[in-house]
Formats: sequence, C-alpha cells, structure tokens
Amino acid sequence: MIKLFRNIRQKLLAEGKTTNYLKYAIGEIVLVVIGILIALSINNWNEARKNHIEEIALLNQLKSEFKSNLKQLDEKIAIRNEMITASFNLLHYMDNPAQQNTDSVIKYMVPIMLVPTFDPVINDIMSSGRIALLKNAKLKELLSRWTSEIVQVTEEEVSWRVYKQNSLPRISKLIPIRTVLNKYWQDNTMELFYLDKGTSVKFNLRNSLHNFNALKLLESSDFEDYTATCATDSKIANIQSVSLRKRIVEILQLIKQELKER
Repeated sequence: MIKLFRNIRQKLLAEGKTTNYLKYAIGEIVLVVIGILIALSINNWNEARKNHIEEIALLNQLKSEFKSNLKQLDEKIAIRNEMITASFNLLHYMDNPAQQNTDSVIKYMVPIMLVPTFDPVINDIMSSGRIALLKNAKLKELLSRWTSEIVQVTEEEVSWRVYKQNSLPRISKLIPIRTVLNKYWQDNTMELFYLDKGTSVKFNLRNSLHNFNALKLLESSDFEDYTATCATDSKIANIQSVSLRKRIVEILQLIKQELKER
C-alpha cells in the first residue's frame, strides 16, 4: 500500500502536476490521521471494556467480603451484649446479696470471660491501586477509610484482652477456672467461635473439687472492678462496632447500586 502511494506521488511529480500532487499529499495525510484516530478509538474502547469487566469483578469481590465482615461483626456485637448483660446481673448480685445464687454466678461468669475479636477481611484495593477501577467517588472514600475505622474497634478489643490477662490470676483465686471452663463446654458456649455454626461437641472437664464461695467472690473488690470493666469495655466496643456496621451497610448499598447500573 505504501509503495502504491509512493508511485502515485512520483508519477504526479514527473508529469509536473504540482497542484494535484499537493492535493493528493494532503488527502494521504488526512487518511493516515483518520486511520490513527480509528486505531486509538478501538484501543480506547478495548481498554474501557477491559476496565469495565475488572470493575464488575472487583465490585462482586467487595460485595462478598463485606457481607462476610457484616456477618462476623453482628456476631461479635451479640457476644458483647451477652457480656454486658452477664456483667449487670453479677453487679446486681453484688448490690443485693440476698438474691445471690451460686449456679447463676457460675453461669454469668462464662460470658464475662470471653474475648471476642473482630477479624475482618481487609482488601488490598488501596495498596494495589485497584481502587482506580471504581467510578463511584463515595464508595472510594468509604473504602479508603475502612482500615483506619477498624482500628477504633480493635483497640477496645486489645484493651479488654490485656485487662483480662492481667486480672485473671486474681480472679482465679476466688473461683476455680476449671469450673468456669467446664460451664463453657456444657452450655456449648464455644459454638460462638466455631467456623461451622451449629457444631455440638461433647467435652466434659468436670467441675473442680476445690470449694467455691460465691459470696466471697461477689464481695471481692477485684472482681467488682473486673465485672464493671467488662461491661464498660464491651459497651464502648459495641458503640464503635455499631458505627462500623453502618459503614459496611452503606458500602454494600453503594456496591449494589453500582452493580445494578452496570
């Protein structure tokens, strides 16, 4: 094709048809430019199509991950609510000694010994640069803040874990931990932490032979401090968790909207 154009130009020059030559040259340039523009348009269309496919895949991935995060967060909120309820029941016994019940004390000891931790899926969308594939500015903003907002919940979890570890040696002098752990298994409390919900495990540690004095436990200032701290830390963590839950729901709604429009 190029050889053909060259021959035509040479023939026009040889015949002295300068005007026709100039017209032909301009036309040839126009054709080349048009060809380049068409090639660029096709390339841009292919890139846009590729980005569209990748965006859909990313949106579906985020949808799955944040649904999982929401489910896990709801479970942790429910566990902490149980911890708060148990704490208040024990504090009630402390304030009303005549209503104390040994079996109930052991029952309420189980939740306040729990250490729920929110371990969400953290997508590498920011570090990988894949966030650029998303067109929704609000969704980008929420995703960019996601990691930092998780910290607000996990800080409270870490605070409670450390406090429990430091307090447990003193608490164990007032109640046999073996008895509390056995109550875990008999009430199937461990189900809260199983990957497969509904799993039932028969495991009997049997209660400790050491005497347990519920009155002595409830009169302990150490145990009162522990119980009040359990309620407080659990409540703060749940306040943060509820806020985080709103973010997840908003993210899922935006993802749903984006997928619907695609």
